[in-house]
Amino acid sequence: MSLIVIYLFYSFISQQVPQPEPNTTLLIDSTNQVIQIEILNGSGIKGAGAKFTNYLRKNGIDVVDARNYKIFSLDNTIIIDRVGDKKASLRVAQIIGLTEKDILQQINPDYFVSITLILGKNCTQLKPMM
Repeated sequence: MSLIVIYLFYSFISQQVPQPEPNTTLLIDSTNQVIQIEILNGSGIKGAGAKFTNYLRKNGIDVVDARNYKIFSLDNTIIIDRVGDKKASLRVAQIIGLTEKDILQQINPDYFVSITLILGKNCTQLKPMM
């Protein structure tokens, strides 16, 4: 009987004592974050931007803008990290078939996207075009 009383007392006290709020920054799973990117077609290949847009959206990436780049003679596709989130850039690189060496970092707080993907002529060898 005394064990039951002790258990009930403990249960009552533990409910009355305020528990500290969990640190929400530690609970955020960065793999589930929304990655917003823009796609710029610098390859000169018609429709490449649309194919990459569809492919990335099917893979959970939020493509907020897709348009032509200022030139159409870029040889290599590059990812530009705009906010300093290398994990997000590596995730996009993995999804489309690029490597870490294809990622540049140009942090710019004025951009509204986390990543800029600029398509080069080698985009035909990447996953979205296969």
